[in-house]
Amino acid sequence: MTDDRDGVRVWLVERTYSDDEQNLIILVYATLDGTRYYRKERALTSATDERPTTAAVTVEPTNLGSVDDPALRTQYATEASRMADEHDPDDDV
Repeated sequence: MTDDRDGVRVWLVERTYSDDEQNLIILVYATLDGTRYYRKERALTSATDERPTTAAVTVEPTNLGSVDDPALRTQYATEASRMADEHDPDDDV
C-alpha cells in the first residue's frame, strides 16, 4: 500500500454493472492488503462512450471505506496484488 501526502494508491479489484440502473459501471479499487477500498461509479452516456479505466488510482484516505469481511478482504488483497504485479498504475485495463 502506498500511503503518503499525495494519497493512497488503490488497485482495481472489481468491475460490475449495476442491476438497479442502466448504463452504470461500478469500479472497486482496494489497497494491497485488502483492508480499505474505494468505490467509483461511472455512468455511460452513449454506446461510443470510451473513458479509460486505469489499473490503479490515488485517493484521499478519507475517501476509503473499511473492508470488514475477512473473505472479501482476502479476495481484494489477492486481486490488488495481481493487478500491481501485472500492470503499471496508469495502464488501461
